[in-house]
Amino acid sequence: MAQRSGKITLYEGKHFTGWKLEVFGGCDNFQDRGFMNRVNSIRVESGAWVCFEHPDFRGQQFILEHGDYPDFFRWNGHNDHMSSCRPVGMHGEHFRLEIFEGCNFTGQCLEFTEDSPFLQSQGWAKNCVSALKVYGDGAWVLYEEPNYHGRMYVVERGDFRSCSDWEAQSTRIQSLRRIVNFF
Repeated sequence: MAQRSGKITLYEGKHFTGWKLEVFGGCDNFQDRGFMNRVNSIRVESGAWVCFEHPDFRGQQFILEHGDYPDFFRWNGHNDHMSSCRPVGMHGEHFRLEIFEGCNFTGQCLEFTEDSPFLQSQGWAKNCVSALKVYGDGAWVLYEEPNYHGRMYVVERGDFRSCSDWEAQSTRIQSLRRIVNFF
């Protein structure tokens, strides 16, 4: 996959105050750069980013697109703990997502090329997704709740045979959207 670039600035204090860390192209551990894991505001200057609760791009994920986030509630955060981030995005027009009812690509299958605020309104029979395939250079955000709410997971090109492959704690997925605002 092509290396994504962009710029994100993380701030220790709310409303862009205190110590700051500027990241270009990703950072697998904020502490390695002398920045504690307390992030209370963020400015995404270019690109779309996925930030993670733990180092090495693990734990709860937060997707941030171009703009200002003056406090952690703005990115669906429940606290100010964040430890790593990397840019994501889409290049080109040809990308799609297939979701599957069963692990290892079994059971009902449905294809998406556009956002879906509620999978059941698109003919998906359940509120869970057990496997998926992402095609092209696109990135998608999966949400546990309808209308792009709840815990979120970012997936990029590849085959995901079970929910553990995208680091989900359960198969509960009820909405999804493409990441399109990357610069």
